[in-house]
Amino acid sequence: MHFLYPLPIYMCVCVCVCIILIGYDLEFIQQGNVKEGEPNPVFQRQKEQVKFIKSLAPSLMAAIVALSPILNPEASFGQAIEAQRGATLFNRACIGCHVAGGNIIQPGATLFFKDLERNGVDTEDEIYRITYYGKGRMPGFGQNCTPRGQCTFGARLQEDEIKVLAEFVKSQADQGWPNVENYGD
Repeated sequence: MHFLYPLPIYMCVCVCVCIILIGYDLEFIQQGNVKEGEPNPVFQRQKEQVKFIKSLAPSLMAAIVALSPILNPEASFGQAIEAQRGATLFNRACIGCHVAGGNIIQPGATLFFKDLERNGVDTEDEIYRITYYGKGRMPGFGQNCTPRGQCTFGARLQEDEIKVLAEFVKSQADQGWPNVENYGD
């Protein structure tokens, strides 16, 4: 889940500030080392560039504002809650072996997309299935996990918790695990 919607607003503010600063810079450039009464060629060129930039500014800002919901769709409050819930479940049940998407037990079975894809676990359904029933050295966490030796001896997860956890893992894998440190319990 990305929350980058304020970024275009920040960009608009930066464009406006730059235009204002360019205008102030012209006053200093105008003075320069030119004989009194002669036009300053650098100043004239800068003045033309500023006019051009100022003419583009409204169009650029309108484009940024118009395209911002398309480029960075605003996540719903419900999606944000589910992402936080997934992170909390991950920190509670998975982080012991899968710190930042890695795997301290079996290095070839990380939660990064390339490993998930290579191991045939690149969908939410497959992540759910392995989280529920386990596979190889990965214990299952589902309420009805069998056989008993393949399942965790610790706390079990409800089906809806495993679903949220699978969504979180898939989302993080698709993004290269960028946000794992930003989520708290």
